[in-house]
Amino acid sequence: MTERVSRLINGLAQTRRLILEEYQELIDSRNPETAQALAERAVAERKNIYGNAVYVRGLIEISNICKNDCLYCGIRRGNPHCDRYRLTPKQIMECVEEGYGLGFRTFVLQGGEDPHFTDEVLCGLVHDIKCRHPDCAVTLSMGERSRDSYQRLREAGADRYLLRHETADRAHYGRLHPPEMSFDDRMRCLQELRELGYQVGCGFMVGSPYQTSATLAKDLKFVEEFKPDMCGIGPFVPHKDTPFRDCPAGTVELTCFLLSIIRLIYPPVLLPATTALGTIHPEGRELGILAGANVVMPNLSPVATRKKYELYDNKICTGEESAQCKDCLSARMRSVGYEIVTDRGDVKK
Repeated sequence: MTERVSRLINGLAQTRRLILEEYQELIDSRNPETAQALAERAVAERKNIYGNAVYVRGLIEISNICKNDCLYCGIRRGNPHCDRYRLTPKQIMECVEEGYGLGFRTFVLQGGEDPHFTDEVLCGLVHDIKCRHPDCAVTLSMGERSRDSYQRLREAGADRYLLRHETADRAHYGRLHPPEMSFDDRMRCLQELRELGYQVGCGFMVGSPYQTSATLAKDLKFVEEFKPDMCGIGPFVPHKDTPFRDCPAGTVELTCFLLSIIRLIYPPVLLPATTALGTIHPEGRELGILAGANVVMPNLSPVATRKKYELYDNKICTGEESAQCKDCLSARMRSVGYEIVTDRGDVKK
């Protein structure tokens, strides 16, 4: 590792910030030695705040129907091969009850931008979950909505909202999305969620088409300035029924490198080791934890629908990624020195 790179890492650890060109330089100069140095710093920061705890969230994928046509996504509107489904409120509550019995105290309702899930429907679901289990946190990941919608959902009891920004570069955003989708709208949504008192999560794909170290530097600068409570990053994995079907996938190496940097930028952040990491590498989630992540999201969705929520090819959807196999996941985390914790797992600022 060069003296220059060492100075960049030390500066980031001390000040929690770099200029754009320095973030890009750090990415461009990465190698195994640099990655190890960053990971050691990141793990130390995380342990100082969260100890050896890895928080679990019970993920419920409530619909793969989506009005949007994002070019990278397997459940995009324009994919005629997608086997569509929508869970009923009864099915969703059954997933919650099962998860509660397993010890989960955070539930993540995730879905495409399905017009069926109006404010009335979603508010009813959030209200029912909070009434039955007031000790639980409810996280929503249901895309772009109006400020009024976000406010109504917050008033119904939603605690957190996940909305990946996907890229902090306006031109890059335009190359990943159809013309009717707007970079400004995405940023507006994130700002309004913050103003309304949510714990807010953003995030981006690593290795997405047209991504460069310069666009990644903008992502890191955005994280630095926005200071999200959660930041979900995972490798881009192509889907066979999208325009990006032949594009190469992102890598575990770069994803873990960026996880470490994000931990140093904002040490309290809740960082998932994503299913996508586990999809492209059999020990991907463990590697994510060792790079500074501290959240995993096992799947509580009905087994029959898990394969249908296919944002990318070959998504792992049976076995140890499932909430029912929490003991398997616990054993995997213990193998790298960490313990699964099933409480609400709020961000510690």
